[in-house]
Amino acid sequence: MTLASTLAKFLVILLSVYNVRASLVLDNLSDPLYAQAEPDAETGYETNVIFEAGLHYYQPRHVHISYGNSPTEMFVTWSTLSDPGSSIVEFGRGKLSDYRVNGSTTTFTDSGPYKLTQFIHRVTLENLEPGQPYMYHVGSDLGWSEIFFFRVMPNDTNWLPQVAVFGDLGSENAQSLTRLQEEVQMGMYDAIIHVGDFAYDMNTDNGLVGDSFMDQIQPIAGYVPYMTCPGNHENADNFAQYKNRFTMPGDTESMYFSFNMGPIHFISFSTEFYYFLNYGMSPLINQYYWLENDLKEATKPENRAIRPWIVTFGHRPMYCSNNNTDDCTYHETRVRVGVPFLHWFGLEDMFMQYGVDLTIWAHEHSYERMFPLYNRTVYNGSLEEPYRNPKALVHVTTGSAGCKERHDDFLDYMPRWTAFRSTDYGYSRLKVINNTHLYVEQVSDDKDGKVIDSFTLIRDHHEPYDIPIPPEPELDLRY
Repeated sequence: MTLASTLAKFLVILLSVYNVRASLVLDNLSDPLYAQAEPDAETGYETNVIFEAGLHYYQPRHVHISYGNSPTEMFVTWSTLSDPGSSIVEFGRGKLSDYRVNGSTTTFTDSGPYKLTQFIHRVTLENLEPGQPYMYHVGSDLGWSEIFFFRVMPNDTNWLPQVAVFGDLGSENAQSLTRLQEEVQMGMYDAIIHVGDFAYDMNTDNGLVGDSFMDQIQPIAGYVPYMTCPGNHENADNFAQYKNRFTMPGDTESMYFSFNMGPIHFISFSTEFYYFLNYGMSPLINQYYWLENDLKEATKPENRAIRPWIVTFGHRPMYCSNNNTDDCTYHETRVRVGVPFLHWFGLEDMFMQYGVDLTIWAHEHSYERMFPLYNRTVYNGSLEEPYRNPKALVHVTTGSAGCKERHDDFLDYMPRWTAFRSTDYGYSRLKVINNTHLYVEQVSDDKDGKVIDSFTLIRDHHEPYDIPIPPEPELDLRY
């Protein structure tokens, strides 16, 4: 055991006795209080430890915004290491002093061995002027953030939003991050949709990997709404890191919700309820019936007439052709057909019944566009134009933003339902053209931002699909 390691362990004991704050950093070799510990006997991780005696940190960090419960609301969320006693956003159209709103503070303690604590601040900005830009900063009288900007969505269905969509973005090997940061600050997007799996993982190293990730996305999420859904990498402690770090509409701790952007009704849901049944069946059941009620409301004739597009996003895909053991390749996925044996709460038939236009997934570290598909069978609009009035759901998997687990390769052969696939790092863009045309493209970061795939989904009538009853599903993957 090295002298530094011995000293670090001795300091941990002293800190526990004198109740002095301890925190971890990933790298801070120049700090005189830095100590390099040997690999932990339980985790195998070699952790750099810095001890800070009696210091307080009120400076805001991890600033991000998300859509609220109405078009004229915006949620603002951030973190501090010490409790400043208030959670304030100062904002305005022309100057920061126009408005000042105080919100709420919650204490979040990581479950790792060091039990690191931070304070999560949430403020709801209400009665914002539709379509107008605002400046804001966050904090308290003990410390303020830099100034950020955002634009409120127009309060009608005639504007044409553009969003960036991706999943599986980590703190390490976050290859798409720099390009996304630049494009956001150039004003290319109205919002970001992150389809699960953050940081890899947010609870790693006593939550410090999550801290690093939130720092990295601040140049994006501080300026445009950062909308999310949980993935399998968020499952620790019943998704505690995800639930505490993000603030989404509704009252389900950000696990499932919906929101509107112009002519699109977006639905975010948790595929993880199907897999982490150790946390109980009730979340899955509650989500299923919530989904059905949300779709019933969205598909009422008066609602779909003004907001025709319905787009869902959840982490684990119903279909894929990746060369791994995920159930979307080799089995009937739980998300698609329901829980094992009983086949309850599957979503494919529900999405068909309510005429969902586009389903977006991640989880596989690749990009894959499917032909219109139901029960492993292709139902194109026509041979020449498969996406014009398709007869079944259209699926896109976009999980290649970049993380430490690298790529997920594909099977050597391509199933009939796959139209295009790529393992390039990148992300997707979704843009509404009008009430009948929706455009999707895939950007390759490996190819310096080149668009490597695109398609236009055309639905002249947004209506339920006829659920076909084929003699047998096409099982031609040769496994």
